[in-house]
Amino acid sequence: MKETGDSDPYQWLEEVEGERALAWVRERNAETRAELADGDGFDALVAELREVLDAPDRIPYTRRRGAYLYNFWRDAGHPRGVWRRTTLEQYRTDAPDWDVLLDLDALAADEGEDWTWGGAQVLRPGFRRALVSLARGGGDAVVVREYDLERREFVADGFRLPEAKTRIGWIDEDHVYVGTDTGPGSLTASGYPRTVRRWRRGTPLDAAELVHEGAVSDLSVAAWHDPTEGFARDFVSRWRDFFHHETHLITVDGTLRRIDVPDDADRTVYREWLLVTPKAPWLGQPAGSLLAFPFEAFLDGDREPEVLFTPDERTALAGHTWTRNHLVVETLQDVSSRLHVLTPGSGAGDRDEAVTGAVSGQGTGGWARRELADIPPLASASLTDTDPDTGDEYFLSLTGHLLPPTLHRGEIGRPGERVKQAPERFDATGLSARQYFAASADGTRVPYTVVGRAGELPGPALLTGYGGFEVSLTPSYNTVRGRAWLARGGTYVVAGIRGGGEYGPRWHRGALKAERPRAYEDFEAVARDLAERGVTTPDRLGITGASNGGLLMGAMLVRSPELFGAIVAHVPLLDMLRFHTLLAGASWTAEYGDPDDPADRPHLAALSPYHRLAPGRPYPPVLLTTSTRDDRVHPGHARKAAARLRELGHRVLLHETLSGGHAGAADNEQTAYNSALEHTFLWRTLAGPATD
Repeated sequence: MKETGDSDPYQWLEEVEGERALAWVRERNAETRAELADGDGFDALVAELREVLDAPDRIPYTRRRGAYLYNFWRDAGHPRGVWRRTTLEQYRTDAPDWDVLLDLDALAADEGEDWTWGGAQVLRPGFRRALVSLARGGGDAVVVREYDLERREFVADGFRLPEAKTRIGWIDEDHVYVGTDTGPGSLTASGYPRTVRRWRRGTPLDAAELVHEGAVSDLSVAAWHDPTEGFARDFVSRWRDFFHHETHLITVDGTLRRIDVPDDADRTVYREWLLVTPKAPWLGQPAGSLLAFPFEAFLDGDREPEVLFTPDERTALAGHTWTRNHLVVETLQDVSSRLHVLTPGSGAGDRDEAVTGAVSGQGTGGWARRELADIPPLASASLTDTDPDTGDEYFLSLTGHLLPPTLHRGEIGRPGERVKQAPERFDATGLSARQYFAASADGTRVPYTVVGRAGELPGPALLTGYGGFEVSLTPSYNTVRGRAWLARGGTYVVAGIRGGGEYGPRWHRGALKAERPRAYEDFEAVARDLAERGVTTPDRLGITGASNGGLLMGAMLVRSPELFGAIVAHVPLLDMLRFHTLLAGASWTAEYGDPDDPADRPHLAALSPYHRLAPGRPYPPVLLTTSTRDDRVHPGHARKAAARLRELGHRVLLHETLSGGHAGAADNEQTAYNSALEHTFLWRTLAGPATD
């Protein structure tokens, strides 16, 4: 297939709910079911995976809102889930007494809708009202309804919005900021809000005060209210694309005062502090550093930062979270977590007393520093919740490839406690996690972790990666992968390739736009290194990835099919010449390039897997999965690639769920079924009948 000029013979498969397209999808689903799901052992595998997904002793992660800890929970008895809350005293027990606020299964049955949970925003500081988002079939678009937490019911005459990719947030009990689909001209080309309004209770939305509007070519706009006592402020942001945005303070008279930081920098305001993470060198500091400024002084022109973190070749900033009096900084050192507590002191605004070194160095007065927790190698630690309004409480989750999650609670400056511990979900006897580094085509050192049995003969291995949008793949305890792959004797490998955030902005920018092939070279280098180390052989190496990781899978298919024995791509991008015209695709041009730009089109044509599929190539077996209800990555990508591979006579299977959104599954039953398809396909293809 030529990359330009020719019409696309399978473009009709982009008609998401077209009768002809859905009939074709049903045929492909039937083929996949017959090949993978009708054999011995499949139903047992689904049941086994459903068991770990529904396990009652999973950790119920919570979010504090006032006196209560809130949680959304799904299990066998509540496949759609319940929104519930409990007290800390109860949460500490093995069987907390949960107060159910909203039963999604009951709601879906009463209304005859395929509702999935889209989240809730609870009004601070009273915590009596919530804005609940509900998605049909797991899509990104939601309906919004106001909910009364005391009466346990939706507010009949409350804030309510029809289905759209809405952004909404509380100002006070009678006002919200809202951006939504209000008709022609209200959305950007990416399908997100182009305008944001201040909406007063009891008035028509179309009469709401316009706060800000962006261009159709922008990604989105949004506004929000910070109700922190003594520091109440309102902000508005305009996102030009994924990586460039401007933020304004809404002044008392309603005018906008820009926070003058680089458009590509991350920025947050908390109480008296502005924190900035530049993605390029700024004010003499490197990309990926963490800089602090007194906010009011910054607005008045002060540009001398307190340097809270400086990256190095092995260490990158992964995030930061405030408690009432402290800042917790998370870093990655060769993809393993470190957590430090930084405390601004009375001299924190005094340049003679400011921290001028990295977190890994010693502060000199203005900000005190210490480690929050002792974290083992090849582990991930993150704060799952804090309550910066009232105190220094934190909840810390710790996990690793072979380390079941533990949840710790503490107050900074006091001894912590382990409040929850997940049990082992699969037999890890003899398994280990080992980190290696592969040399990419340009000599770049690429980290990857091998989870499996060391010293055995080469066997089936499964390699995954992502490599995009500055997303980091960090160690985690994957119960499904453990049951379906590791416990059966397979080896699992996670590659931290360029395009991700494993080493900060430089790692991401190393594979941006025309540099995308660097990510693919990194992944290929890891595959070759696995063979050289004797971990596996190309015919026994499978690869899997989702979304942008699905694009990575497609790139491997057309670039280096000889390196792999099987490929699985979930909700993938594969047509890189039309992606910007499909659903949210226009929002990703900052990552990949714009097919309509003559400067970008050549490299997009060169990497587009759909257009690079060609006759006479020895492609390995392929499984593609997608969802009819995915309103982010269009299901046409997977459909069209499957049709093209079929045309070329290659072995390809397609499975498309009718619901599930970009996650590909709306509940644990769908997740278990999809995972069973993937692992059955991989095991039969890579291990062979003798090992199955």
